[in-house]
Amino acid sequence: MSKIRIALLGVMMIVSQGLLAQEDSLQTENNAGTKISSDSVSVPTVKNKRIKIDGVASVVGDFVILESDIDKSFIDMETQGIPTDGITKCQVLGKLMEDKLYAHQAIQDSIVVSDAEISQEVQGKIDYLVNAIGSMDKLLNYYNMEDEQTFRDELTEITKMGMLSQRMRAKILEEMEITPEEVRIWFNSIPEDERPVFGDEVEVAQIVKKPKPTRESVQKAVNRLKEIKRDIEENGASMAIKATLYSDDPGKTENQGFYSFSKKDSFVKEFKDVAFSTPEGEISEPFESEFGWHILKVEKIRGQVVDARHILIRPEISDDAREEAKAELDSIRSKILDGEFTFQDAARNFSDEKETRFDGGVLRNPVDFSTRFELTKMDSRIYSQIVNLQGEEISQPLMEDTRSGIVYKLVKVINRYPSHTADFSQDYLKIQDLALKDKQLETIKKWMDEKIKDTYISVGSDFKGCDFTNNWLKK
Repeated sequence: MSKIRIALLGVMMIVSQGLLAQEDSLQTENNAGTKISSDSVSVPTVKNKRIKIDGVASVVGDFVILESDIDKSFIDMETQGIPTDGITKCQVLGKLMEDKLYAHQAIQDSIVVSDAEISQEVQGKIDYLVNAIGSMDKLLNYYNMEDEQTFRDELTEITKMGMLSQRMRAKILEEMEITPEEVRIWFNSIPEDERPVFGDEVEVAQIVKKPKPTRESVQKAVNRLKEIKRDIEENGASMAIKATLYSDDPGKTENQGFYSFSKKDSFVKEFKDVAFSTPEGEISEPFESEFGWHILKVEKIRGQVVDARHILIRPEISDDAREEAKAELDSIRSKILDGEFTFQDAARNFSDEKETRFDGGVLRNPVDFSTRFELTKMDSRIYSQIVNLQGEEISQPLMEDTRSGIVYKLVKVINRYPSHTADFSQDYLKIQDLALKDKQLETIKKWMDEKIKDTYISVGSDFKGCDFTNNWLKK
């Protein structure tokens, strides 16, 4: 596999990330560079200047791509911090055309996105935008829309097309796997001097102590949830507004406590048990999970899927409880340094984090579930905790505000791997991931070639000189 092909994988990933917002979200930033963007709505940009909608760049099936859509794509990438150096208008147009072809073919293949799914997504976006801008009137004025229904209809169409595009691509790649033999053949086909280089990597372990709330603090949280429940049931208060005002769920700003899920989705057991045992339209009694205490209202049951809204309240943690957790970690750290037991043994016996405890506290990389983290791609929070650790050094107790509340931890780098050229046995998981992406790229390209032949496509004169990855010009 050539260097060009390896680079193409990277470009495709960068452009895809940058354009994702074109199909399925509206994004806002704060005042100095305020902008909101979508794939079809004319949008304000920096200092209230407007993007000029000035020409048709392409037509794919029934979909039109405007030149302004290309400009907005670059703005989206830049505001997300994605480098645009080296990415051309031709590449961006090519990606937009791919998205439209997916959506066009999804309609031909009768791929369905339910009205309920679209409505949920649209409402979440509107709630987020209203919260960011201040009011619905300001939002409508910002978009130069006559009324809320017009704006909602416009956003509904954009959201529907985005979801169709995503589902078409998922259908093409569904159940695609790659065998170890395919990985070996793929890797051996790359000349040794062109094989990927992986940066410095580390394996990290941690011991976590979670301060426990007092009984009084727990009872206070439960009583608060009961008060909210009573106000909703007896006085008609809005649970969405209550969630926005009082919930400790980090996602409340975007979704006002709303989630749609099935029993297979990765929600904690307690949450799913209550959701699937509460009748539609009713609010549960307060219940506990690892994140705190909740009440939950089942808004709709759709077969195996439940639409629910919840409010989370974390019991207050006292200063004494925090000091106790830190003191326990100090003691554990001293005993490890004195050789009474290893860091891994201490994690297995003393850590409160069940996800890592049985692996001796070793963290898993969420990208590929391996134990290695490449330093340049590491979560900034973890990186800041380990960057100054040398050799066998163990950190002092560190406080962290996690999704499940305040915790204290000890952190240690247990292995370091210097930058190196890919090695089949040592880097198998990373190589497997690259090989699978290349196989997916080949599958998508083959699908694109077939559908382009059968679909009406027109490219504007300004873009006929582009060297597209796909045969959009039908040469």
